[in-house]
Amino acid sequence: MSEWTDIIDAVSAHVTLLKELGEKSIALRPDTLAGFDEPTVTDANDAAAASTPADSTKQATAQSASPAPAPVIGGKVEPKVDPNATREQNLASLAQQIDACACCVLRSNRTKSVPGQGNPNSPDVMFIGEAPGADEDQQGLAFVGRAGQFLTKMIEAMGYWREDVFIANICKCRPPGNRTPMPNEMMTCFPFLREQIKIIQPKTIVLLGNVAAKALLDTQTGITRLQGQWTSYEGIPVMPTYHPSYVIRFGEGTDDSYQVKRKVWHALLAVLERLGKKPPARKKKEGN
Repeated sequence: MSEWTDIIDAVSAHVTLLKELGEKSIALRPDTLAGFDEPTVTDANDAAAASTPADSTKQATAQSASPAPAPVIGGKVEPKVDPNATREQNLASLAQQIDACACCVLRSNRTKSVPGQGNPNSPDVMFIGEAPGADEDQQGLAFVGRAGQFLTKMIEAMGYWREDVFIANICKCRPPGNRTPMPNEMMTCFPFLREQIKIIQPKTIVLLGNVAAKALLDTQTGITRLQGQWTSYEGIPVMPTYHPSYVIRFGEGTDDSYQVKRKVWHALLAVLERLGKKPPARKKKEGN
Protein backbone atom coordinates (compact mmCIF):
# COMPACT_ATOMS: atom_id res chain seq x y z
CA MET A 1 0.00 0.00 0.00
CA SER A 2 2.84 2.41 0.83
CA GLU A 3 4.31 1.89 -2.65
CA TRP A 4 1.01 2.92 -4.26
CA THR A 5 0.82 5.93 -1.94
CA ASP A 6 4.26 7.06 -3.09
CA ILE A 7 3.28 6.60 -6.75
CA ILE A 8 0.06 8.58 -6.29
CA ASP A 9 1.97 11.33 -4.45
CA ALA A 10 4.53 11.51 -7.24
CA VAL A 11 1.87 11.69 -10.00
CA SER A 12 -0.10 14.31 -8.08
CA ALA A 13 2.96 16.46 -7.50
CA HIS A 14 4.02 16.19 -11.15
CA VAL A 15 0.56 17.10 -12.52
CA THR A 16 0.51 20.08 -10.15
CA LEU A 17 3.93 21.13 -11.42
CA LEU A 18 2.81 20.88 -15.04
CA LYS A 19 -0.23 23.07 -14.29
CA GLU A 20 2.00 25.61 -12.56
CA LEU A 21 4.26 25.75 -15.59
CA GLY A 22 1.33 26.50 -17.87
CA GLU A 23 0.68 23.12 -19.47
CA LYS A 24 -2.95 22.54 -20.55
CA SER A 25 -2.59 18.91 -21.58
CA ILE A 26 -0.20 15.98 -21.30
CA ALA A 27 0.90 14.16 -24.46
CA LEU A 28 1.06 10.38 -24.06
CA ARG A 29 2.48 9.39 -27.45
CA PRO A 30 5.61 7.26 -27.04
CA ASP A 31 7.61 9.58 -29.31
CA THR A 32 6.64 12.60 -27.19
CA LEU A 33 7.54 10.82 -23.99
CA ALA A 34 10.90 9.91 -25.45
CA GLY A 35 11.56 13.59 -26.11
CA PHE A 36 11.92 13.48 -29.88
CA ASP A 37 10.13 12.38 -33.05
CA GLU A 38 11.28 9.59 -35.32
CA PRO A 39 13.46 11.19 -38.05
CA THR A 40 12.55 10.92 -41.69
CA VAL A 41 15.23 9.07 -43.64
CA THR A 42 15.79 10.00 -47.29
CA ASP A 43 17.93 7.98 -49.68
CA ALA A 44 20.58 10.42 -50.94
CA ASN A 45 21.12 8.58 -54.24
CA ASP A 46 17.41 8.61 -55.15
CA ALA A 47 17.19 12.29 -54.31
CA ALA A 48 20.20 13.15 -56.46
CA ALA A 49 18.89 11.16 -59.44
CA ALA A 50 15.52 12.90 -59.34
CA SER A 51 16.91 16.42 -59.11
CA THR A 52 17.47 18.72 -62.09
CA PRO A 53 20.46 21.12 -62.48
CA ALA A 54 18.19 23.96 -61.36
CA ASP A 55 17.15 21.93 -58.35
CA SER A 56 20.80 21.29 -57.55
CA THR A 57 21.54 25.01 -57.64
CA LYS A 58 18.62 25.74 -55.31
CA GLN A 59 19.75 22.99 -52.95
CA ALA A 60 23.31 24.31 -52.87
CA THR A 61 22.04 27.82 -52.11
CA ALA A 62 19.74 26.54 -49.38
CA GLN A 63 22.53 24.47 -47.83
CA SER A 64 24.93 27.40 -47.75
CA ALA A 65 22.30 29.53 -45.99
CA SER A 66 21.21 26.86 -43.54
CA PRO A 67 22.57 26.73 -39.99
CA ALA A 68 25.20 24.22 -38.94
CA PRO A 69 23.79 20.75 -38.31
CA ALA A 70 22.82 19.91 -34.76
CA PRO A 71 25.38 17.88 -32.82
CA VAL A 72 24.95 14.12 -32.94
CA ILE A 73 23.17 12.92 -29.80
CA GLY A 74 25.00 10.32 -27.76
CA GLY A 75 28.10 9.67 -25.74
CA LYS A 76 29.04 9.83 -22.08
CA VAL A 77 29.37 12.89 -19.87
CA GLU A 78 32.93 13.17 -18.60
CA PRO A 79 33.40 16.54 -16.85
CA LYS A 80 36.91 17.92 -16.91
CA VAL A 81 38.23 20.17 -14.16
CA ASP A 82 41.66 21.65 -13.45
CA PRO A 83 42.97 20.90 -9.94
CA ASN A 84 45.08 24.05 -10.14
CA ALA A 85 42.20 26.33 -11.14
CA THR A 86 39.98 28.33 -8.80
CA ARG A 87 36.42 27.22 -8.01
CA GLU A 88 35.06 30.04 -10.15
CA GLN A 89 37.24 28.98 -13.09
CA ASN A 90 36.23 25.32 -12.83
CA LEU A 91 32.53 26.19 -12.54
CA ALA A 92 32.85 28.43 -15.61
CA SER A 93 34.57 25.59 -17.46
CA LEU A 94 31.80 23.19 -16.45
CA ALA A 95 29.20 25.68 -17.68
CA GLN A 96 30.89 25.66 -21.09
CA GLN A 97 31.01 21.87 -21.12
CA ILE A 98 27.33 21.72 -20.16
CA ASP A 99 26.43 24.11 -22.97
CA ALA A 100 28.35 22.02 -25.51
CA CYS A 101 27.03 18.68 -24.23
CA ALA A 102 25.03 16.58 -26.69
CA CYS A 103 24.87 13.33 -24.75
CA CYS A 104 21.06 13.15 -24.48
CA VAL A 105 18.01 14.29 -26.44
CA LEU A 106 17.38 17.30 -24.17
CA ARG A 107 20.17 19.07 -26.07
CA SER A 108 18.07 19.23 -29.23
CA ASN A 109 15.06 20.83 -27.54
CA ARG A 110 16.42 23.48 -25.19
CA THR A 111 17.10 27.16 -25.93
CA LYS A 112 19.83 27.67 -23.33
CA SER A 113 21.56 25.33 -20.95
CA VAL A 114 21.08 26.10 -17.25
CA PRO A 115 24.22 25.13 -15.30
CA GLY A 116 23.19 26.89 -12.08
CA GLN A 117 24.44 29.96 -10.29
CA GLY A 118 25.35 31.44 -6.93
CA ASN A 119 28.10 31.39 -4.32
CA PRO A 120 30.85 28.88 -5.23
CA ASN A 121 32.79 29.17 -1.96
CA SER A 122 31.36 26.56 0.43
CA PRO A 123 27.94 28.21 0.83
CA ASP A 124 25.82 27.26 3.82
CA VAL A 125 23.14 25.88 1.50
CA MET A 126 22.94 24.46 -2.02
CA PHE A 127 19.41 24.12 -3.44
CA ILE A 128 18.84 21.45 -6.10
CA GLY A 129 15.71 21.07 -8.23
CA GLU A 130 14.85 18.70 -11.07
CA ALA A 131 15.19 20.58 -14.39
CA PRO A 132 14.76 24.04 -15.96
CA GLY A 133 11.32 25.34 -16.94
CA ALA A 134 10.35 27.76 -19.70
CA ASP A 135 11.68 30.92 -18.01
CA GLU A 136 14.93 29.23 -17.06
CA ASP A 137 15.34 27.89 -20.60
CA GLN A 138 15.06 31.42 -21.99
CA GLN A 139 17.41 33.09 -19.49
CA GLY A 140 19.90 30.31 -18.80
CA LEU A 141 19.41 30.77 -15.04
CA ALA A 142 18.02 28.34 -12.47
CA PHE A 143 14.71 29.10 -10.69
CA VAL A 144 13.72 32.48 -12.16
CA GLY A 145 10.02 31.86 -12.90
CA ARG A 146 7.16 31.90 -10.43
CA ALA A 147 8.61 28.93 -8.56
CA GLY A 148 11.92 30.77 -8.47
CA GLN A 149 10.28 33.80 -6.91
CA PHE A 150 8.88 31.60 -4.17
CA LEU A 151 12.30 30.01 -3.68
CA THR A 152 13.74 33.51 -3.28
CA LYS A 153 11.25 34.12 -0.45
CA MET A 154 12.31 30.86 1.17
CA ILE A 155 15.96 31.84 0.95
CA GLU A 156 15.38 35.33 2.33
CA ALA A 157 13.22 33.95 5.17
CA MET A 158 16.28 31.93 6.19
CA GLY A 159 18.34 35.13 6.35
CA TYR A 160 20.21 34.78 3.05
CA TRP A 161 20.21 36.38 -0.39
CA ARG A 162 20.22 34.29 -3.56
CA GLU A 163 23.85 35.32 -4.08
CA ASP A 164 24.75 33.69 -0.74
CA VAL A 165 23.64 30.19 -1.78
CA PHE A 166 24.05 28.04 -4.88
CA ILE A 167 21.05 26.97 -6.98
CA ALA A 168 21.16 24.14 -9.52
CA ASN A 169 19.16 21.27 -11.06
CA ILE A 170 19.63 17.57 -11.66
CA CYS A 171 19.25 18.12 -15.43
CA LYS A 172 20.80 21.16 -17.07
CA CYS A 173 18.45 21.41 -20.07
CA ARG A 174 14.67 21.84 -20.23
CA PRO A 175 12.70 18.70 -21.07
CA PRO A 176 10.19 19.24 -23.91
CA GLY A 177 6.83 20.43 -22.62
CA ASN A 178 8.28 20.66 -19.11
CA ARG A 179 7.82 16.93 -18.68
CA THR A 180 9.63 15.11 -15.89
CA PRO A 181 13.20 14.19 -16.89
CA MET A 182 13.55 10.54 -17.84
CA PRO A 183 15.82 8.29 -15.75
CA ASN A 184 18.38 7.95 -18.54
CA GLU A 185 18.47 11.75 -18.99
CA MET A 186 19.07 12.31 -15.28
CA MET A 187 21.70 9.58 -15.19
CA THR A 188 23.47 11.06 -18.22
CA CYS A 189 23.53 14.61 -16.83
CA PHE A 190 24.25 13.71 -13.20
CA PRO A 191 28.08 13.75 -13.50
CA PHE A 192 27.91 17.53 -14.05
CA LEU A 193 26.00 18.05 -10.80
CA ARG A 194 28.27 15.64 -8.95
CA GLU A 195 31.31 17.64 -10.07
CA GLN A 196 29.63 20.92 -9.10
CA ILE A 197 29.00 19.62 -5.59
CA LYS A 198 32.66 18.55 -5.31
CA ILE A 199 33.83 22.00 -6.39
CA ILE A 200 31.35 24.05 -4.34
CA GLN A 201 31.49 21.91 -1.17
CA PRO A 202 28.23 23.21 0.35
CA LYS A 203 27.73 22.80 4.08
CA THR A 204 24.17 21.49 3.50
CA ILE A 205 22.00 20.56 0.52
CA VAL A 206 18.25 21.18 0.22
CA LEU A 207 16.55 18.95 -2.35
CA LEU A 208 13.48 20.49 -3.95
CA GLY A 209 10.87 17.95 -4.93
CA ASN A 210 10.40 14.28 -5.65
CA VAL A 211 12.61 14.01 -8.74
CA ALA A 212 15.62 15.76 -7.21
CA ALA A 213 15.40 13.66 -4.05
CA LYS A 214 15.15 10.35 -5.89
CA ALA A 215 17.97 11.24 -8.29
CA LEU A 216 20.54 12.51 -5.80
CA LEU A 217 19.76 9.96 -3.09
CA ASP A 218 19.27 7.05 -5.52
CA THR A 219 16.04 6.02 -3.82
CA GLN A 220 12.47 5.18 -4.79
CA THR A 221 11.05 6.61 -1.58
CA GLY A 222 8.65 9.48 -2.33
CA ILE A 223 9.09 13.07 -1.17
CA THR A 224 6.11 12.77 1.19
CA ARG A 225 8.13 10.36 3.31
CA LEU A 226 11.51 12.05 2.80
CA GLN A 227 10.34 15.62 3.45
CA GLY A 228 11.82 17.08 6.62
CA GLN A 229 14.05 14.04 7.32
CA TRP A 230 17.82 14.39 7.40
CA THR A 231 19.89 12.18 5.12
CA SER A 232 23.28 12.68 3.46
CA TYR A 233 25.17 12.68 0.17
CA GLU A 234 28.94 12.11 0.12
CA GLY A 235 29.08 13.16 3.76
CA ILE A 236 27.06 16.36 3.21
CA PRO A 237 23.85 16.74 5.27
CA VAL A 238 20.84 16.68 2.94
CA MET A 239 17.32 17.96 3.68
CA PRO A 240 14.59 16.99 1.18
CA THR A 241 11.44 19.11 0.97
CA TYR A 242 8.64 19.96 -1.44
CA HIS A 243 9.27 21.74 -4.74
CA PRO A 244 8.29 25.45 -4.71
CA SER A 245 5.86 24.89 -7.61
CA TYR A 246 4.05 22.25 -5.59
CA VAL A 247 3.96 24.49 -2.52
CA ILE A 248 2.43 27.50 -4.25
CA ARG A 249 -0.21 25.43 -6.06
CA PHE A 250 -1.20 22.85 -3.47
CA GLY A 251 -4.62 23.73 -2.07
CA GLU A 252 -4.01 27.40 -2.87
CA GLY A 253 -5.79 29.64 -0.38
CA THR A 254 -6.83 26.76 1.87
CA ASP A 255 -5.69 25.39 5.20
CA ASP A 256 -4.00 22.53 3.32
CA SER A 257 -1.77 25.10 1.62
CA TYR A 258 -0.79 26.51 4.99
CA GLN A 259 0.10 23.04 6.27
CA VAL A 260 2.38 22.32 3.29
CA LYS A 261 4.16 25.67 3.67
CA ARG A 262 4.53 24.99 7.38
CA LYS A 263 6.24 21.66 6.67
CA VAL A 264 8.67 23.33 4.25
CA TRP A 265 9.44 26.08 6.77
CA HIS A 266 10.15 23.51 9.48
CA ALA A 267 12.55 21.75 7.10
CA LEU A 268 14.36 25.04 6.47
CA LEU A 269 14.48 25.75 10.21
CA ALA A 270 16.14 22.36 10.68
CA VAL A 271 18.76 23.38 8.13
CA LEU A 272 19.44 26.62 10.00
CA GLU A 273 19.69 24.72 13.26
CA ARG A 274 22.23 22.33 11.71
CA LEU A 275 24.23 25.40 10.62
CA GLY A 276 24.01 26.93 14.11
CA LYS A 277 21.92 29.86 12.88
CA LYS A 278 18.50 31.37 13.51
CA PRO A 279 16.10 33.01 11.05
CA PRO A 280 16.08 36.82 11.09
CA ALA A 281 13.43 38.54 13.17
CA ARG A 282 10.36 39.42 11.16
CA LYS A 283 9.64 43.10 10.74
CA LYS A 284 6.60 44.35 12.59
CA LYS A 285 3.90 46.12 10.68
CA GLU A 286 3.71 49.86 11.14
CA GLY A 287 1.46 50.84 14.04
CA ASN A 288 2.16 47.66 16.04
